[in-house]
Amino acid sequence: MESGYPKKKEELTNAGNRISINLFYSNDFIELRASLSSVIFLQPTAAYSTEVNVNTRMSAFRRGTGGRSSFNGVVATVFGASGHLGSVLCNKLGNTGTQLVIPYRGDFYDVAPLKLCGDLGQIYFTPYNLKDEGSIRKALRHSNLVINLIGRDWETKNFSFDDIYVKGPKTIARIAKECGVERMIHVSALNANEHPEPLILKEGSKYLSAKWRGELAVQEEFPEAVIFRPSDIYGSEDRFITYYAAFWRRQGSWMPLWKKGEKTVKQPVFVSDLAQGILNAARNFDTNGQVYQAIGPKRYQLGELVDYLYRVMRKDKDWGYRRYDMRFDPLFSLKVLLTAKLPGWPFASLGWDKIERDHVTDCVDNSLPTLEDLGVSLTRIEDQAPWLLKPYRAHNYYDEDLGEFEKPAPPPVVA
Repeated sequence: MESGYPKKKEELTNAGNRISINLFYSNDFIELRASLSSVIFLQPTAAYSTEVNVNTRMSAFRRGTGGRSSFNGVVATVFGASGHLGSVLCNKLGNTGTQLVIPYRGDFYDVAPLKLCGDLGQIYFTPYNLKDEGSIRKALRHSNLVINLIGRDWETKNFSFDDIYVKGPKTIARIAKECGVERMIHVSALNANEHPEPLILKEGSKYLSAKWRGELAVQEEFPEAVIFRPSDIYGSEDRFITYYAAFWRRQGSWMPLWKKGEKTVKQPVFVSDLAQGILNAARNFDTNGQVYQAIGPKRYQLGELVDYLYRVMRKDKDWGYRRYDMRFDPLFSLKVLLTAKLPGWPFASLGWDKIERDHVTDCVDNSLPTLEDLGVSLTRIEDQAPWLLKPYRAHNYYDEDLGEFEKPAPPPVVA
């Protein structure tokens, strides 16, 4: 039996997907190399199947045409998959044949519905804790892509903003490098700033400051990481449109906003657009090291936008809706203060840091690419708001006649 260099070499290259497979074989061994995994050795001369040394990275076993029942060669660990953005992104990843590893904390049944995002054997779950490096390493050891979507709108006694947005992402990035993960995508925030301009709080938003430091921490540990900076994200079960529709955000039928919302400009992005941008970036290796701004197609004055949302809900002046300056309402300030002290999930996510960043104008850096540079067709909020706000409409069970209610006028666009 001969040994040494192989007698024959066959090479299969797919430039579009950047996968190169080299097959070397002779009489005594077969060696298969794939760019998305380490070397796999098969020894056909082994007496027992248990003696075959196969690398545990599954990314080499690409199969199918790229649909839900295929395997596209990407094994992605998605931290924060149970959130608003995470569930939409996992669905898009699963539909393209991505194998998903979903770390979760708390009850498994909170993430169990994500099993439907992929075909049988494509979705895996593993418990983890952001402060437990062993559980993070276990979630990353078989993956070639990691996506960090972990987030929380308020601090708790167990996790501060620094824990969630700085130490946690830094740990994930470092362990990903150690485990040989090839790519990382990290979601930050559009208005992330080392020293946010204070509006209501004396020191500005701690959330935005932590997001900025988290970006730097990820880039330090994983320089090739792709970073997304989304504006306010809206969609089903979001914390933007439904946040303003919630009764606890109002004072009766009146809406308190800082300076009536007339000094704030927002450019919200649809959750499906952002998820598609992340998916496109995951497919394109040229995005490594880039920072993308995830913004919507139009800019609106916050006050006008909230007025439009209430027109869609048929809660106009006749219903009692009125927008006013929250600076002159001590009762609303007291409600926010007391809400933050209640245990558990805050009603309507109401808290001072949330209100602070709600009134920060979205600042867009024209030198940075956006979702459109990733080939995403952006969705207008006017096309989604009627459907999203239908459960919040006044007299929701009223059997209306066709054409009885006029179509709400869209909010004016800020140049």
